[in-house]
Amino acid sequence: MPETRIPVAKPWLGEAEALAAGRAILSGWVTQGPEVAAFEREFAASVGASHACAVSSCTTALHLALRAVGVQSGDEVVTVSHSFIATASSVRYCGAKPVFVDIDPGTFNMDPGRIESALSDRTRAILPVHQIGMPCDMPAITAVARRHGLPVIEDAACAIGSEIRWNGAWEKIGRPHGDIACFSFHPRKLITTGDGGMLTTSNTGFDRQFRLWRQHGMSLPDTVRHSSTQVVFESYAELGYNYRMTDIQAAVGREQLKRLEAIVARRRYLAQRYTDGLGGMGLGLPPEPDWARTNWQSYCVRLPEGCSQRTVMQALLHKGIATRRAVMCAHREPAYPAGSWSAPGGLAESERAQDSALTLPLYHQMTEADQDRVIDAMRALAPS
Repeated sequence: MPETRIPVAKPWLGEAEALAAGRAILSGWVTQGPEVAAFEREFAASVGASHACAVSSCTTALHLALRAVGVQSGDEVVTVSHSFIATASSVRYCGAKPVFVDIDPGTFNMDPGRIESALSDRTRAILPVHQIGMPCDMPAITAVARRHGLPVIEDAACAIGSEIRWNGAWEKIGRPHGDIACFSFHPRKLITTGDGGMLTTSNTGFDRQFRLWRQHGMSLPDTVRHSSTQVVFESYAELGYNYRMTDIQAAVGREQLKRLEAIVARRRYLAQRYTDGLGGMGLGLPPEPDWARTNWQSYCVRLPEGCSQRTVMQALLHKGIATRRAVMCAHREPAYPAGSWSAPGGLAESERAQDSALTLPLYHQMTEADQDRVIDAMRALAPS
């Protein structure tokens, strides 16, 4: 085995992030406070959103978003099974049932043409996923939602830095183009705070609710109470959660946000090198629609029919190259027994994508030499 293993992903962190974390620690304010507020302002400006609210993860962001639009026990939410399990789980946290629609086999995203047949009188929201950074067909999805008076929540966990052409102009995912967009800062994403999430919206009422619920439903934030010259007591009028981001995380996130433009540019360059180097060997290479600019959070290829996903992944691992199975399907997991979900149109494309695709290494610091190792290894495994 080669001396060095090529990881499937690697965060780009450095001295600037270490100093920022130290700044927060030495300030004495380490939980949600001024660094979080600054990160929210800077994130909102970067995507063109009216409001941005930081939370502890994208999973908690999705939960708050669904609650804000009124999803509750007995309701249904139309979404995809072909996503990390957190997407469907956030629906179930509300006591609602996920209704899965199949994906477009090219983009791995929700097929807008299948949404209408999945709607019922219990549907309360549509939850598309910008899978592995590739923007969904939001004009088509929002058109269906408008016809039926339904809110749209974008699971943009992987899509920081991605763009969509909207009314003839390029706009960042997160503006948002539905009602609410939810992001992740897990280390597998382009920028990280260790873990963490963000909600963006144009709806002031939603933003107010997010801020209330993320801190136990507390009527007064800590910052207000601690800065007051009068004794004040908070109250708790409704159920809330501990979904806060810390100031240490936010300080790191502010530095990471400064790196985003360079990260996207590098990943787009490396993705094009993959496309050029892997052509002509029978792989299904990821397309980029002319109305989308993905951040290439992942580069996911389909293997030829009859080619074993596990065998290829193991062969690459023997060569010191880490890969990951393609996006999972929640409905295949034991946590999702029959009755906890439905899929009126079937999920053949979702299952085929999970079984036939794999994610190749891609990260900002990846060298051309390491990428060539991956390309050469894939070519050596190609059927003759």
